[in-house]
Amino acid sequence: METFKNLDLYSSKKPLALSIGMFDGVHKGHQFIISHLNKVAESLNLESAIFTFWPHPRTFFDPDCDLKLLNTIEEKGNLLQENRIQNLFLQKFDEDFRNLSGEEFVRKILVEKLNVKYLIIGYDHTFGKDKSGDFKLLQKLAPELGFEFSQLPAVDFHHKHISSTQIRNALSTGNILEANEMLGYKYSLSGKVVDGKKLGRTIGYPTANLEVDDIKLLPKNGAYIVEVFHENKFYKGMLSIGTNPTVNGETKTVEVYILDFNLTIYGETLTLKFRDFLHEEIKFESLEKLIERLDEDKILMEKFEF
Repeated sequence: METFKNLDLYSSKKPLALSIGMFDGVHKGHQFIISHLNKVAESLNLESAIFTFWPHPRTFFDPDCDLKLLNTIEEKGNLLQENRIQNLFLQKFDEDFRNLSGEEFVRKILVEKLNVKYLIIGYDHTFGKDKSGDFKLLQKLAPELGFEFSQLPAVDFHHKHISSTQIRNALSTGNILEANEMLGYKYSLSGKVVDGKKLGRTIGYPTANLEVDDIKLLPKNGAYIVEVFHENKFYKGMLSIGTNPTVNGETKTVEVYILDFNLTIYGETLTLKFRDFLHEEIKFESLEKLIERLDEDKILMEKFEF
């Protein structure tokens, strides 16, 4: 997959089948669009492409919003590549781009610059200033500008449209199984191993403290069963997200206990895949009570079918 971060430097005239959107999560709804996009590209001898934005437009319009995303830009790129997208356009969402009307965007960017011959949009997608770009505009412009287009329906889960917002809500309530079902894969995060308070090693549960990208959405505080990947090797793990209230912690940390693992990995990167929620964050009466619960969680983790 080729990635283009500056359209001013893009000069290729290869004809494209393209879809527009944030594609945060690259979930089952997105995968439905991508599957159709790839089929169209193959049948019409076009290359597949995604046009997306960074940062999220919501943060442009409301700089104070604390929006967390399902993917970092690197994760999104990897997921799109896994789904066989050939070209990724990363558009900086700034004042100039914000002021493009829907028609200007189609004419100047999609047709003149990118040579789009087939455009696919989602069921509720609008684009351009004041949401002036929509299905009706495409009906008007397509014959004149020489491209085809289609609008695809939503993909439902439990009678609701799958969306990035629905998945964020599920993760924010600890509903890992539902989030993973809507994603079509296991929600994951990656982080560099950094120094912590080293309390875990004193109670028989040494943990790796992870430094996670600020933009990444963390599921609700609590304990989780996770898959841990280090240098492409898989391990079972228990993850804690929270402030360690038993020892009066104040800063949120992401700490993982890795079963049958004794390597020194400070400065290295771990990737975690969420499998299930164990329990809420708990303030125990003592370290002894904490250890008892960790022992119980470990048994559940060992019995879990990975």
